Amino acid sequence: MKYKGDDGIMQELFSGNTPSVESQRILYTPSTFARSSLLHLQEVGSLKAISAHTSSRKDLVSFLCFVVLDGCGELAYEGNTYFLKKGDCVFIDCRKAYSHRTGAGTVGLAYAEDENKLWSLQWCHFYAPFLPAVYEKYKERGGRPMFHPKNPSKFRELFTEIYLLASSSDYIRDMRINEKLSMLLTMLMEESWHPEDSAVSKKRMELTKLKEYLDEHYTEKISLDELAIHFFINKYYLTKIFKETYGTTINSYIIAKRITRAKQMLRFTDMTLEEIAIAVGMNGGNYFSRMFKKIEGISPREYRKQW
Repeated sequence: MKYKGDDGIMQELFSGNTPSVESQRILYTPSTFARSSLLHLQEVGSLKAISAHTSSRKDLVSFLCFVVLDGCGELAYEGNTYFLKKGDCVFIDCRKAYSHRTGAGTVGLAYAEDENKLWSLQWCHFYAPFLPAVYEKYKERGGRPMFHPKNPSKFRELFTEIYLLASSSDYIRDMRINEKLSMLLTMLMEESWHPEDSAVSKKRMELTKLKEYLDEHYTEKISLDELAIHFFINKYYLTKIFKETYGTTINSYIIAKRITRAKQMLRFTDMTLEEIAIAVGMNGGNYFSRMFKKIEGISPREYRKQW
């Protein structure tokens, strides 16, 4: 069934039934603006396998996220095989070859008793020009192609909301879909931390204390060696796990805190640049101005003038 939204764009809403699956999906055509500037939807839907089924693709300019509603199957991606069961989620870059399948003989011994239970899925394909960089950040934080979320129902409900939006005639539908896809990315980032054992979990708790320390002492001179001694953590491991957890280096985090404080002072005080530089722990007006422009794109004077 075809229908036309208020924006005049034709969408395709149909039952994609085949001998192996029953599905309801929407093939979505975003506006030119959405395609170039927003997170935009390509396809959204749900399916129920009625016989053994395999789907394979490569070189598809898209990212795929799906949740297993019931049953089990497997995903083959980047040389690895992931066994999937009810409640598991997948988030992958479809520009790389992948396949997923369900049916007898497709699952590992861990799910042997359910190997004949065909799966049901909800999914969406989406893209944005900046999404490859977001996916790299997701992987950098420890995100995996397959994970089991704390609350799978949140993903199911969000996919349903996206489906309903895509089938609506809302005149700002693309903006609303962008909002929902942003929520999806936020949920994926929240799930991207995977502590391997209790020791790593303990280290992460220590990082919380370290971050609190940085938030209180960022205006002071702080060295990595001093932090390692203070928190009894190897400095190389500290550097690695801090970036994995917070997505930035310790030095970049400190500089960002200093620049944020400097912006407050530039806007709401009459302090000179030299005074502000000293106050935020960046001794020397020249160094402060150079770092400020590197991060903000304009000089401290220009920032003060604009704001």
